[in-house]
Amino acid sequence: MSAPILNPDTPEIAYRGDALCVEDTTLAHIAASVGTPFYAYSANAIERQYRRFGAAFAGRPARLCYSVKANSNLSVIATLARLGAGADVVSEGEFHRALAAGIPGNRIVFSGIGKTEAELAFAVAHDVYQVNVESREELEALSAVAHRAGRTVAVAIRVNPDVDARTHHKITTGKKENKFGIDLAHAPDVFAEAASLPGIALKGLAVHIGSQLTALGPFEIAFSRVIELFRVLAARGVRLERLDFGGGIGIRYRDETPPTIEEYAGVIRQMTRGLDVELAFEPGRYIVGNAGVLATRVLYMKEGVTRRFVIVDAAMNDLLRPALYDAWHEIVPAHASKSVGQAVTQSVVGPVCETGDAFALDRLLPPFRAGDLMAILSAGAYGAVMSSSYNTRPPAAEVLVRGGEFAVIRERPSYDELLARDRMAPWLAGR
Repeated sequence: MSAPILNPDTPEIAYRGDALCVEDTTLAHIAASVGTPFYAYSANAIERQYRRFGAAFAGRPARLCYSVKANSNLSVIATLARLGAGADVVSEGEFHRALAAGIPGNRIVFSGIGKTEAELAFAVAHDVYQVNVESREELEALSAVAHRAGRTVAVAIRVNPDVDARTHHKITTGKKENKFGIDLAHAPDVFAEAASLPGIALKGLAVHIGSQLTALGPFEIAFSRVIELFRVLAARGVRLERLDFGGGIGIRYRDETPPTIEEYAGVIRQMTRGLDVELAFEPGRYIVGNAGVLATRVLYMKEGVTRRFVIVDAAMNDLLRPALYDAWHEIVPAHASKSVGQAVTQSVVGPVCETGDAFALDRLLPPFRAGDLMAILSAGAYGAVMSSSYNTRPPAAEVLVRGGEFAVIRERPSYDELLARDRMAPWLAGR
């Protein structure tokens, strides 16, 4: 078995000689310093993807707001903030993260269906660029909050175009049975109400039909319905100045062939020709997904009756996607020489006390041995950000790499730090 060919979309993560590197830094070097498991992100890959997205819309007024939920580490957000990125947040906590990383409120879009009045008040107080409203009830609550504060807040109303995104059912958001957005039939009335409410400056129309889309067709259907609504509203005297097309463009995890950002931009350029509007986008996975890996070490090899298990020190508490979505992540050795020889059918599993704690089942992989270092690829999005301390396991550390340097950007917590989050009930103290 020859050395595996890694994702061609991310040249920053590749073998240099025998060693798997993130940019010019070997995973083995990082592991010797911080231990395993850990996430490693390429700063240059993140920046390259952001710039490529922006270049695809050159010449058009387009606002890029990084979707913080994909990877909310402050250093990742700050890397993008320095390039001029805005942020798309779905909670007050993410709003705090964006501010702390250097993105001001006037470059932040606040999305999500369940914003509390306290969260809305925080957004208003911090001059949010736009609140994406998802229900009539939220619209009325935001109006009351803004009016009490003596402020006016910019609003885009998110509609649900009832389009099958053809992605995993748990990450599709644009079908009528999904909880997101206002259905097209009711949207004109909600826009009319928004235009009359105090404290509301109706600015735009928003849509987002799901994540990890790998075909342009669903985008085209959804965007055509949104643009038709835009024209209907204009004919009724509701004139908008922003079209927010959300995120969702997919990446390569295995053998997918998602559209290029240039192809995606071409569709939008054609569909919005002649419209005097600012465009907005909230890419997340596209920016960071392939820029990160999860490094883990083999603890034991276990020969079961029907399976050969590779037991590693990372687990579902570190990377939940395989357990939650049956997601595929490529797995490769940290040393190319480990790939020499006959591939073996193996199952890579973690130590958590759940059968679902598996990264790959019955997959042809290099003949791993105890002590080997491996990398789980395409782990930059929805990886560390979804981690937990389940089984009282300290979540993996996070590292940002630039060239031959790396920095720990989230330390692995100690057991004392995990326990310190709990409080003993007064009647148990001293027993």
